[in-house]
Amino acid sequence: MNPAYTAGFQLQRDLARIRVRVLAAGVLLLAASIVGAFFSPADFFHSYLIGYLFWIGLALGSMAFLMLQYLTGGAWGVVTRRILEAATRTLPLLAILFIPIGFGMSDLYDWARPELVCRDAVLQHRSAYTNPAFFLVRSAIYLLIWIAIAWLLNRWSPKQDENQRGSYSRLSKLSAGGLILYLFSITFAAIDWAESLENHWASTMWGFMFIAAEGLTAIGFLILVMTLLARREPMSGVLRPDHFHDLGKMLFANLMLWAYFVFCQYLIVWAGNLAGEIPYYVSRTQTSWGWLGVALIVVQFVIPALLLLNRDLKRNAYLLSGVVAIILVMRYMDLIWIVLPSYYKSGFRIQWMDVITPLGLGGIWIWAFLRELPRFPLLPVNAPEFQEALVHESR
Repeated sequence: MNPAYTAGFQLQRDLARIRVRVLAAGVLLLAASIVGAFFSPADFFHSYLIGYLFWIGLALGSMAFLMLQYLTGGAWGVVTRRILEAATRTLPLLAILFIPIGFGMSDLYDWARPELVCRDAVLQHRSAYTNPAFFLVRSAIYLLIWIAIAWLLNRWSPKQDENQRGSYSRLSKLSAGGLILYLFSITFAAIDWAESLENHWASTMWGFMFIAAEGLTAIGFLILVMTLLARREPMSGVLRPDHFHDLGKMLFANLMLWAYFVFCQYLIVWAGNLAGEIPYYVSRTQTSWGWLGVALIVVQFVIPALLLLNRDLKRNAYLLSGVVAIILVMRYMDLIWIVLPSYYKSGFRIQWMDVITPLGLGGIWIWAFLRELPRFPLLPVNAPEFQEALVHESR
């Protein structure tokens, strides 16, 4: 039997106990949150949206990096490919987890409440586009596009292990078109699911911000998983400090990209000084929400950026994982800063469901990811860049 497959079976047995624990924790946390929904349904749906945006962003960011690797043909993606593929295979589950958002539209979006639309000229003007039926149709289209791309990526990738010619060429061509579809679909989904929380808000940078944030989340999660796998076969004999150095540089690049887009959005609003755009930042900077905005600047950007300038830190998997942990926690806080001020404009307010609901969704998502991870050999040994990657590792 192929040693890679044997290692995969061993890994599956090793991860079985972890899967059971994270699933149990996720179900219990979500059950507690659902109980809370009977007392405060609006708070439940607010917290559910935050969690959903975080976890689907992780899966979609993984898909984007997977396609980017096929398109560029770099050896840096060989050891990360199977991890990214496992993350993309959770998209069908995430499509199912979208259902509660459909039921909670009236608690999430003002445009889904006819009594508010009839009193707001802007909502009336947008009603042909922002209405419950069309919202659900568009969301279904986004999810189907993402699932189809992920299905093709995961169908053709293992064929390389069977030495089937043409597999890499097909994957590269798929990735070229898939990245274009990803950019457009993510932009529209981010507008539908997050930007439309604000009745009069519009931003030309919104989609770019979410794309950069999803990439940041995906690279961070990838580093954590690779750190855990570095101590077990077959990855223990392959992973080197050079790999983590490369991923650390990519993490730094994505962090700078996210900060650039966020700053550009603020600069455009400040320079334009338009009455329809200013209220978005007024509620987030002129109230106690402003302190969270300052924390995002300092803790999510300044501190990690300074730490990632250190070469030795990027080559140490555990120190790099510590920086990733800071970034991922602040990514969650960033989503809170995006979502909750739309409802609580007078000041900072976080309740218990805002914490346990995203964690509950995370338990279910991680269970699905760990179930998919050992499904294929962790190393695509017949990939065209495999030998090049081995040379890179031995430097």
